[in-house]
Amino acid sequence: MPDATAVPTHCPYCALQCGMKLRPTGAAEPPAEVVERTDFPVNRGALCGKGRTAPSVLSSRVRLTGPLVRRPDSGALEPASWEEALSAVAEGLRRTRADHGPDAVGVFGGGGLTNEKAYALGKFARLVLATSQIDYNGRFCMSSAAAAHQRAFGLDRGLPFPLEDVPRTGCVILVGSNLAETMPPALRYLTELRENGGKLIVVDPRRTRTAEQADLHLAPRPGTDLALALGLLHLVVAEGRVDEAFVAERTTGWEAARAGAMAHWPEHVERITGVPVPLLREAVALFCDAPSGMVLTARGPEQQSKGTDTVGAWINLCLATGRAGRPLSGYGCLTGQGNGQGGREHGQKADQLPGYRKLDDPAARAHVAGVWGVAPETLPGPGRSAYELLDALGGEVRSLLLMGSNPVVSAPRAAHVEDRLRSLDFLAVADVVLSETAALADVVLPVTQWAEETGTMTNLEGRVLLRRRALDPPAGVRTDLEVLHALAALLGWEKGFPADPEEVFEELRRASAGGPADYSGISYRRIEEEQGVFWPCPGTGPGEDDHAGTPRLFLDRFATADGRARFVPVTHRPPAEETDADYPVVLTTGRVVAQYQSGAQTRRVAELNAAAPGPFVELHPRLAERLGVAEGEPVAVVSRRGRAVAPARITGAIRPDTVFMPFHWYGEGRANTLVNPALDPVSRMPEFKVCAVRLERG
Repeated sequence: MPDATAVPTHCPYCALQCGMKLRPTGAAEPPAEVVERTDFPVNRGALCGKGRTAPSVLSSRVRLTGPLVRRPDSGALEPASWEEALSAVAEGLRRTRADHGPDAVGVFGGGGLTNEKAYALGKFARLVLATSQIDYNGRFCMSSAAAAHQRAFGLDRGLPFPLEDVPRTGCVILVGSNLAETMPPALRYLTELRENGGKLIVVDPRRTRTAEQADLHLAPRPGTDLALALGLLHLVVAEGRVDEAFVAERTTGWEAARAGAMAHWPEHVERITGVPVPLLREAVALFCDAPSGMVLTARGPEQQSKGTDTVGAWINLCLATGRAGRPLSGYGCLTGQGNGQGGREHGQKADQLPGYRKLDDPAARAHVAGVWGVAPETLPGPGRSAYELLDALGGEVRSLLLMGSNPVVSAPRAAHVEDRLRSLDFLAVADVVLSETAALADVVLPVTQWAEETGTMTNLEGRVLLRRRALDPPAGVRTDLEVLHALAALLGWEKGFPADPEEVFEELRRASAGGPADYSGISYRRIEEEQGVFWPCPGTGPGEDDHAGTPRLFLDRFATADGRARFVPVTHRPPAEETDADYPVVLTTGRVVAQYQSGAQTRRVAELNAAAPGPFVELHPRLAERLGVAEGEPVAVVSRRGRAVAPARITGAIRPDTVFMPFHWYGEGRANTLVNPALDPVSRMPEFKVCAVRLERG
């Protein structure tokens, strides 16, 4: 019999948004338990440890349950009423606007916010605060892939096909993704691919648990993925494997892209990447001999100062071989954060309006301004990208409202970002826990979590999902929408910021109508009935919710003006910071299976901490021998930006010229202290994945 007490919902963590059910326990520790939900097609009941233990963070023992205000006399955060806390936030933002102008107020959002909250936050920034200074931590997730998508296809959606297509393709090239640790339930798709006779190629400088599943593992030096893709395309041309008919009928710009690839002959690419020529040839044969194929990228190639061009090179490989715009073929990006896709579609991003409209497009401004009931010219223009906004704190940006992010741990050059946050005139943070960033705030607002509020999320497939409220939050906690509603009223906007999520979603539908990310045909009812709805889904009938949605993009035409995909010519260039005598080793960063992003929530779960208690430095035995360090001994990793210390983890699964650190922790092992904030010129993505370091005995 179905369990009537269990509410269907979704995991609060990554962009798989795995289906689960929550059953209230009636106890405090924890207040709910996870029940398997086998009907949801993405995970089919499977969950990783983070999903299974997610209710632990709902406990009042580990979360915020009332507002905090920093007292001038003690300098400490102390309990306060909601009235006092909200008044302090409104006054802090109002004072900065009056003294320094609207762009002195910044807003920083998060890729875990629901679509409704992301939409309301962007609207709040542009109407109530009249500031252009808004961006979000999703800029650090897949902005390079998004920019490359836009250039090549005219539309950005993480995966242009559902995950169910992956096991049925002929070959997958997985670039810079360790699904076994970052999205464990998705690994089954690669297992099924191989069981079906398909081939898997993994590109990663480490022999990860995912790479161990591959038919072929290519281990390039960090920062050389662009050269690797160009070298593969060179071989496709040289071996006569270009799909000439597809190129002629469905693309433009091939000759210039071809010329760029021909400058990257195999031996040259081997010298750059360290990948032997025979393996390059084997990769081309596996990919091109298959009847269909996909390239899937993640943060490895994207979090680079040339991430947009790197993704573009992999897209060029797909286009040249006819592996795009066809069934069971295409390029896709594995979005990381829970709502990294939807979070940037509806207005958190510095240059975008709801519906994935461009903020500097007069028609887009007119449409959204009409929905909001304001004149288009009153909307501010594009502002700073995420790192540039954080870097401006304490200077041109004097106050900050931050929701759902922990940049003290997650941002590049994190110690500098922490200093910038400390230098602000005023900082307000809305979060579920007292994160390292919240601990710096003048006012902390405790907000509800995933299980305590209703709202929509958009997963990595472009599937819009509904998370239903399953529990009542603690008495001293409010939703982010309630917070924005109250702040707007205190700042003079009595209307326009409803606290009801479905009412916000109905406005979002209107604001997105006709835009690239059109949600106008999606309703809460449809999402529940159909296990999610894929955008674009325009409203077409009286009820405006009878469009079928679009699980598979580009099968008939690409989203460009002429319907053709664009080859973009690219060429290899080195990372922003190369190794030298003083910093002879390359650092790359990433995640481990038991922790998530900045660890603000997962580091509060005992079971997860037992599995991954702290940071480490992964290094090759030859490098460890030269340093004279044994397993578990402290190692200092030093870059031009700072120093981090963590125990050595010695393994032959990493290149001898490379070290790896996970980035989930604060303190002396904070990996992002070391990271270079050099930005991609198109996406403004920082170069998390490669910087020059030296090692010292700790």
